[in-house]
Amino acid sequence: MHPFYESAEEEIRVIDKEPEHTAPHLHRAMEFVYVTEGSLELGTGRELYHMEEGDLGIVFPDTIHHYQVFSKKPGRACYLIANPGMCGVFGEELSKYVPENPVLSKDRVSKEVVNAVACLTQSQEPAAGRAYVQILLAKTIPLLTLREREKPGSGDIVDRAVAYVASRFREPMSLGEMASDLGVSRYVLSRVFSGTFHTNFNQYINEIRLSYACELLEYTDRTITEIGMDAGFESQRTFNRVFREVHRMTPREYRRRRYK
Repeated sequence: MHPFYESAEEEIRVIDKEPEHTAPHLHRAMEFVYVTEGSLELGTGRELYHMEEGDLGIVFPDTIHHYQVFSKKPGRACYLIANPGMCGVFGEELSKYVPENPVLSKDRVSKEVVNAVACLTQSQEPAAGRAYVQILLAKTIPLLTLREREKPGSGDIVDRAVAYVASRFREPMSLGEMASDLGVSRYVLSRVFSGTFHTNFNQYINEIRLSYACELLEYTDRTITEIGMDAGFESQRTFNRVFREVHRMTPREYRRRRYK
């Protein structure tokens, strides 16, 4: 599972796949995740929420979130990522509030929601997709306990670091430059990556860049060289090396496997 990056050409993206670990990230889209087999963990803020088969996770736009997979048994989940413009009358509410708990257990997920998820995985009609997204919102938002979002700039260093990387990962970046821009010491920022993200600065940046590259490899026909450079890697050689270290295959092999 990879972080999602909105495309002006797509109002909604539906991905049915085996869950994977993803680093903390955020995007402007509304995201639903419906577990169809096994389990996974949805993290928002500093909390981690366990999800079993039949549970539904709801991630509001511009909310830092990540996924973890602890079970050794194979799992499956359907991810629905909707452009903010599809949220209709719920748009203002989604921009002002976030859920206290973003997960609805199976017994709270209505048949209408399950049907909407199933229909979205099959429908290619934009108008139908918008209607099903509205059903999902109407049948889930009232069940959530909402709280006001923190005011811009009031988040802690973890939130600011994630937002910073999300907006600049495609550009050349350094720990020192990022620390200076955020008004903290290199030591404090380094501790964020090692203590909270359990990785170092370079590994985190590469993971976000690879996630973006994987999206392009799977859903566009752009060349591998273009994708690597657009994702922020300094050269095709670096892109191939980092990709192989993480995925144990080349970008070309990854693309071929996904299209089988």
